[in-house]
Amino acid sequence: MRTRTPLHLPMRARTTDERHRVATPLELLVDLTFVVAVAQTSANLAEQVVHGRVAGGYAAFTMAFFAIWWAWMNFTWFTSAYDTDDVAYRIATFVQMAGVLVLAAGVGDSFASGHLVTVTIGYVVMRLGLVSLWLRAAVQHRPGRRTALRYAAGISVLQGLWLLRLFLGGGVAGDLGSFVVLAGLEMALPVWAERAGGTSWHPHHIAERYGLFAIVLLGESVLAATNAVAGLADSRPRLRLVALSAAGLTILVGLWWLYFAGPAGELLEERRAWSFVWGYGHLAVFAAIAAVGAGLEVVVLATEAGHHDPPPVSAHLAAGAVLVPLALTLASLALVHLPGGRSPIAGAGLAVAATALAALAWAAGTIGAVPAVCGAALVVAVLVAGSAVGRTAGAA
Repeated sequence: MRTRTPLHLPMRARTTDERHRVATPLELLVDLTFVVAVAQTSANLAEQVVHGRVAGGYAAFTMAFFAIWWAWMNFTWFTSAYDTDDVAYRIATFVQMAGVLVLAAGVGDSFASGHLVTVTIGYVVMRLGLVSLWLRAAVQHRPGRRTALRYAAGISVLQGLWLLRLFLGGGVAGDLGSFVVLAGLEMALPVWAERAGGTSWHPHHIAERYGLFAIVLLGESVLAATNAVAGLADSRPRLRLVALSAAGLTILVGLWWLYFAGPAGELLEERRAWSFVWGYGHLAVFAAIAAVGAGLEVVVLATEAGHHDPPPVSAHLAAGAVLVPLALTLASLALVHLPGGRSPIAGAGLAVAATALAALAWAAGTIGAVPAVCGAALVVAVLVAGSAVGRTAGAA
């Protein structure tokens, strides 16, 4: 039976033990806008690496991805505590979605010329949309008023500083330095705000939302594998592209398997004090996964161009664009694993995998980027097999 969306509902804190709490259709719609932003960021990173602008490309990627992830994360945790899904709430959410799309539109300029105006405006729109929701929570939920006002005030001040940053100049080094300072303040804000009283986020809802965002990021690997298959019609290195597509798909499936190997919802429910470590630690997980997708795109472009022209990037660089973020993904997955659960990546397995990936990166100049990526896919497959065997033995 369909029900009408209420015009207004009192914004009260939702309970932490609410049964069957899952992502709403509105949250899924919000994620679609972030898909666009992530795709733009990964595609621009791949283009920068292919043209040899590695340091600048990864610096721009770091800044753009943080803006995407931080806005998504703040919206997600607020929604877990205060989602009313009335008309006013939806309008405030649509404002944040508009900000995501503005940011996505400016990603290309931020990579190509360091022009940050559009990206910054999009980010500020996203954050001020959330401020309106925190102010509403402060008015309508008296027990959480101090926390809500801290969030609203802190976010507002920081948005003013982000806008002021546009007038500072200083080139890439200056932009990166001011970014580090402001990003650090952004990440310190929730720690300070929650000292006035914790919000009532739902552990299973948070775990599901993070899992959905991981799937969004893994979609970049799907895109790279698809591009490899699409390249078969126009280029002769068919065998290499087939192998690359299979390797990309294997890495995608393997990372998905390893990410969802543990019961994050149950562990967050038991260990709410670990929320900051777990939630913030996912910045490394998510950024590395997105960089893996961009790296696969680099290898695709290098393979397709290499038959007719000199390869646009060396085999070492192309392979490293996949192998380095893949190693970071595996390491960060191990680090954010909550205590009390069975880690999908054991310490010894992680060390062996890192050694194997380093050896493949070193050998890429001799064997080529595609064989190196295929070797990386084999490493991931072995980790998955070890995780599956370990879980089976633990359940026995």
